Amino acid sequence: QLQLVESGGGLVQPGGSLRLSCTASGFTLDYYAIGWFRRAPGKEREGLSCISRGRVTTNYADSMKGRFTVSRDNAKNTVYLQMNSLKPEDTAVYYCAAMKTSTGSYCSGDVRPYDYWGQGTQVTVSS
Repeated sequence: QLQLVESGGGLVQPGGSLRLSCTASGFTLDYYAIGWFRRAPGKEREGLSCISRGRVTTNYADSMKGRFTVSRDNAKNTVYLQMNSLKPEDTAVYYCAAMKTSTGSYCSGDVRPYDYWGQGTQVTVSS
């Protein structure tokens, strides 16, 4: 069974950090680009960042620039989203998604190209 599982969410104070993990089972992430998305209460799902097969990263959300970093460890079949200087408005359910790509530099902040999605992990930023 092909599956993505996010972990690492939780409750954190403003200014704190979290590292989310996205681990694949049933397939290898070597051939996939990974996107990170989030859905805040009452809002549409938002594309945050993505990382290509060749580790090219693209950030899509202005609000996260300089604070969030995406990376991947193919040996662990895992992609990470390091989140620093968290703000209350970062409170959301965070999702990772995978799409198989033929090029090393492509990924997307749009939900439509992605084939597999995780179940999401809740991040709450509050004092």
